[in-house]
Amino acid sequence: MNAPAPIAQPARFRAVIIDDEPAARRGVRLMLERDAEIEIVGEAATGGEATELMERAQPDVAFLDVQMPGGDGFEALARINPATAPAVVFVTAYDEHALRAFEVNAVDYLLKPYDDARFGAALQRAKAAARRRREDSASDRLTQLMSYLQNHSARVAAERVETNARDRILVKSSGEIFFLKADEIDWIEAEGDYMKFHVAGRAHLMRETMARLESRLDGKHFIRIHRSTIVNINRVRKLSPSFAGEYAVVLVDGTKLKLSRGYHDRVAALLKAGL
Repeated sequence: MNAPAPIAQPARFRAVIIDDEPAARRGVRLMLERDAEIEIVGEAATGGEATELMERAQPDVAFLDVQMPGGDGFEALARINPATAPAVVFVTAYDEHALRAFEVNAVDYLLKPYDDARFGAALQRAKAAARRRREDSASDRLTQLMSYLQNHSARVAAERVETNARDRILVKSSGEIFFLKADEIDWIEAEGDYMKFHVAGRAHLMRETMARLESRLDGKHFIRIHRSTIVNINRVRKLSPSFAGEYAVVLVDGTKLKLSRGYHDRVAALLKAGL
């Protein structure tokens, strides 16, 4: 009688946990231990330990905090060989580093606190990225991004982040990070301490001031028409007379927005130049 065929075992992914808070490391460990494909090969609590651990253990996946003693997570990544860098999930309580995390090709950005479902989604993305890297170890894009970190100073990196921020707006909603491309935004209005972004019929909120937001947007494409309203000039269809000599700005989707008298000449000149 033939022996039964061996049961195929799932592929194993080597994972490391790097966070200066013991409780945070325990939380990540408990969730990773539920996955039969994950083998935890080490933990670290500082930037220096993080670099040594990743170089020694050669993990497939790293759950990496941003702010730690002895150097942040980005510095720890910059010190390792780009060709052996793991798929990285940043785990942090701070959302201001999200744009930079995506620039170094992180597979996800987990904001504390997170729930099981959100962690599970991040883990699946990390395993998928690790699986692709096994199939194609070259990973040219990752090498280029890591080389960028190694060969540029923190000042140059910050300048690049600031430049990209003019093209993409980072919005935090329900514990997730959304990147809104500037050309996707129809118009923006102030709502208390928040700015409401109108994008294809949907609205996103971000805590920001009108003045600071206006300074970040490209003045060739966005214009303020009221003390509480900014519009994407490419979404403007016409200026329509309103009452008492005032005008309304009519967007391509039919939305009508009040144009304050003090902004009339500026809007008219920009429309004339663009149309």
